[in-house]
Amino acid sequence: MPDEEAHLCPVRAMGEWIKLSRITSGYVFRKIASGGRASQHNAPMTAQQFLEIFRNNLIDINIDPSPYGTHSFRRGGCQYLSSYRRWSLRTICDWGGWSTEFSSMTIVKYLISWNDEPTEAREDFFNPNRGPVQKCYACGRSCPCA
Repeated sequence: MPDEEAHLCPVRAMGEWIKLSRITSGYVFRKIASGGRASQHNAPMTAQQFLEIFRNNLIDINIDPSPYGTHSFRRGGCQYLSSYRRWSLRTICDWGGWSTEFSSMTIVKYLISWNDEPTEAREDFFNPNRGPVQKCYACGRSCPCA
């Protein structure tokens, strides 16, 4: 039985997709076959298929899909790997296929944007009494389990 709350957390939703699709190797996002199932052949989903499914998922959770594209997914992945998985900039650049020369700093465009919400108040940066600052990837809270 699918996890009832998987739709509330992208990481859990992804885990649920992998479990239900029974994909154990190759592409996670495979071409969609008849009946809306992942193809048994190890062929990647087209960008158009991915975008349609991605936008339909946003509609399912009452988010207007018009401002989002496949680039949004890549940017979100970059931010997740930096903020929650604590990957280094060099590792993220290798993953994203960006130069690791750091001369143009393309990576900064993916990590920081005008519409990001700060996760910490500036006055708390050096507050010795504040709690843990790393957020739990499962629950989204700053807790000792993170």
